[in-house]
Amino acid sequence: MKRDLIAVQDLSTEELKQIFSLSKDVKQNKEKFSGFLKGKTIAMVFQKPSNRTRVSFEVGVWQLGGNCVYLGPEEINLGKRESTSDVAKTLSRYVGGIVARTFSHQDVIDLAKFASVPVINGLSDLAHPCQALADIFSIEEKFGDVKGLTLAYVGDGNNVCNSLIFGCALMGMNISIASPKGYEPNAAYVKSAKRFSDKNGSAIEVSNDPQKTVKDADVIYADTWVSMGQEAESKKRLKDFDGFQIDAKLAGKAKKNYIFMHCLPAHRGQEVTDDIIDGKHSIIFDQAENRMHVQKAVLMFLLGGTK
Repeated sequence: MKRDLIAVQDLSTEELKQIFSLSKDVKQNKEKFSGFLKGKTIAMVFQKPSNRTRVSFEVGVWQLGGNCVYLGPEEINLGKRESTSDVAKTLSRYVGGIVARTFSHQDVIDLAKFASVPVINGLSDLAHPCQALADIFSIEEKFGDVKGLTLAYVGDGNNVCNSLIFGCALMGMNISIASPKGYEPNAAYVKSAKRFSDKNGSAIEVSNDPQKTVKDADVIYADTWVSMGQEAESKKRLKDFDGFQIDAKLAGKAKKNYIFMHCLPAHRGQEVTDDIIDGKHSIIFDQAENRMHVQKAVLMFLLGGTK
């Protein structure tokens, strides 16, 4: 039975741990897995431009011995030029898996529904599971066991935030989120994730107070205030997010050995100051590199043969 990765909650805690263990092995022993995808092709269905997602998947698939076919909006306009079901069924005859980067989360769901090969969500408006998995793996690299740590997310309660909520809940990490009023994370996601956080002994807190959120945090996480497709809202958003910038004063409330994370691209001088993003606590490029290693592990997990 085929498996998809549409959202972090598609995985159990044990499966997350398995993927992280495999990610570590993949990172340390690249040649060991160089033939895993030999003779297989992964379709990259992208409605949005991309730097890290596209490059990390394409290079990762190549390192596993496979090939990628990039299909941008000019080739495939899901649901418009061709129905999503027809796209999914057709690609399934050619490729071993599909990575989709879409505006609408429903498009990823529909691709997975009609495809007979694994579908991976490379980003949608609701979730960014690959990013969240790479983030938690990166935290594990720096701290060891992540259980009981606190991640302070300051900014827009967006797709990355939604996925981090579930990742933390499944791994027993606390997550404290500070967003301006009206920009909080998806309420249904928070409610659903609390079932897992309660089970794993961690907490999920949502507020409009960045000072409270960052206090004694192990990890400070920021993301852009204006995501792709929100450019028309830029002026209003910059005004609404006043006071939510990560600077030295705010970061000073975290633990002394905190790490700073950002999924990139960053708007320096908006959500974070240069001294923080370039400072000794920042692990943003380790985080970016780990996208590739974790996604290789996800591909191996979904396409079989992880043992």
